[in-house]
Amino acid sequence: MILTVTMNPAYDMTYRVEQFERGRVHRVLSVEQRIGGKGINVARVLNQLGRYTRATGFADYAFAAAAELELPVDFVHALPWVRRTLVISESDDGTATSLWEPGARVNGPYAVDQLMVRVTGLLPDTNGMVVSGSLPGGVGPQVPAKLVRAALAAGVPTICDVDGRALELAAEVPGVVLMPNGEELHRLTGMTPETPEQTVAAVRPLIDRGVRAVIATRGGAGMVAITADGAWSASLPEPMTGNPTGAGDAAAAAVIAALAADPKPDWPGLLVDAVATSAAAVVIPVAGEIDRAVRTQLTPDVVVTELST
Repeated sequence: MILTVTMNPAYDMTYRVEQFERGRVHRVLSVEQRIGGKGINVARVLNQLGRYTRATGFADYAFAAAAELELPVDFVHALPWVRRTLVISESDDGTATSLWEPGARVNGPYAVDQLMVRVTGLLPDTNGMVVSGSLPGGVGPQVPAKLVRAALAAGVPTICDVDGRALELAAEVPGVVLMPNGEELHRLTGMTPETPEQTVAAVRPLIDRGVRAVIATRGGAGMVAITADGAWSASLPEPMTGNPTGAGDAAAAAVIAALAADPKPDWPGLLVDAVATSAAAVVIPVAGEIDRAVRTQLTPDVVVTELST
């Protein structure tokens, strides 16, 4: 089993319009609502990859009931309501505009303790864990790092995909795998790398301090993986166009699937699969799904380059 932890879930709303322009009325072509949040998206993609998952985190009763219709879930009911995220998807060129609500504050003084107990109880049956997404009010930035420490102490490979102070604290946990995007990497390292080689230089101090791997996502430019054993970049000859929302979650699903299957993964091969899986999410207008045929088609086209460390 692979466990995903989503502490600030959301109802994902997708409005499709012909072309979005500020300051005018739009006729919405279609509307789609689904349960979401980064960990939920990871779980959905893992299911498409044939991996059994369980989702936990915080929710309200209505969200947990809706999630249970789709996934095995075990939420702590500690939110008074669940936020919404709105994506305006333009049909003419696939451009996506996102509006993300901040989320409610947890309404119980022992919510974090309950989540720790829930996760700890699931770890003996878990082969991999992903902690991802933002934190609701009342949850301190140290919580993701505490969850990661518990999982790694149980021998469970863990990805932490968070931001800000939470990412800084998670980066202090030996053995963790981090998957920051460009902005998150800048806030973590203070550097703005523009090339794969610069990314390696920015990340190397984290590896030296004990981080197992950093897989930096670079949008259409692909990804860079840095470990103690080497560094590689991977990208497609041409970037995919479409909705990038959820592409990072799809990549996280591919990475944790590989780590759960093999304690010593082939990092270049893992990176190829992550790039292809991420691209297969871009062509889908909603987050949390991939086009498996596109993933299979693109895998041979991914170009991997070994980088100097």
